[in-house]
Amino acid sequence: MLIRRGSDHIPSSEITPEAVYLNRRKFIGRLGAGAAAIAAGVPLGSQAHAASQSRGQSDELTPYEAITNYNNFYEFGTDKEDPARHAGNFTGHPWSVDVNGHVSKAATYDLPDLLSSFTPEERVYRLRCVEAWSMVIPWQGIPLRDVINYLEPTSSAKYVAFQTLHDPEQMRGQRARVLDWPYVEGLRMDEAMHPLTLLAVGIYERPLLGQNGPPIRLVVPWKYGFKSVKSIVRISFVEEEPPTTWNIMAPQEYGFYANVNPEVDHPRWSQARERRVGELRPRPTPMFNGYGDQVASLYSGMDLTRYY
Repeated sequence: MLIRRGSDHIPSSEITPEAVYLNRRKFIGRLGAGAAAIAAGVPLGSQAHAASQSRGQSDELTPYEAITNYNNFYEFGTDKEDPARHAGNFTGHPWSVDVNGHVSKAATYDLPDLLSSFTPEERVYRLRCVEAWSMVIPWQGIPLRDVINYLEPTSSAKYVAFQTLHDPEQMRGQRARVLDWPYVEGLRMDEAMHPLTLLAVGIYERPLLGQNGPPIRLVVPWKYGFKSVKSIVRISFVEEEPPTTWNIMAPQEYGFYANVNPEVDHPRWSQARERRVGELRPRPTPMFNGYGDQVASLYSGMDLTRYY
């Protein structure tokens, strides 16, 4: 999954084809009423939408219907249509997040309480999944680094690990041994603290639907989609590199870092080109999904064919 946040600010009317784009007041109301009352009492950010840039050109936003009907969320099934088909009754309220490990404010937090001090930001990210299809998504959320700073990790915390909800009654895909449940992911601390890394609570100024990982999920724009763990219930601050689901299942195919690198082929397909959802012709896949100027320094001196 890849995300790009450009430096220019343009009106949402110039970057979105979505006819039903909701205003801030409606979004706040929906957040307060649903999706675990995420950000209840938390005003939406006032900054303008950031334009997603690719080689100097604005990327057109992917329509809401496509974003919510073509998904990877194996907890609800392995087909792209399964999450939308089976997640309609997924309950994101009440919701709590367990924070543990090398952190001063370890506790179990009700989600609205954890987020109440933060203002959601509006960001337009370009996300790319491992199947080589991509979307441009207007997320709303909290910079992960703001939450980390609030939780006060100790100097021993070198990585941040995440865990998805394990609830086979609601998540029918977890009844099968497709993956080793629950889903787990992780970031190096400097990756987690990067300003592009987001804890998302909304999309198109609406709360996340069941198929998009409510009530809170990770968004890491320069990595493949499987790094952006959904429906988070645990955040752990750890000293050693944490296990991650796809690296456990297929370590020869999926490394811990999962940075988009078109010069390194997946063992079973090329990663040199991607197809934007809604487009017929594929386009070249940019390094780090086009965020190289912002994130390449994180990996200075690393062999990215080895640390894939």
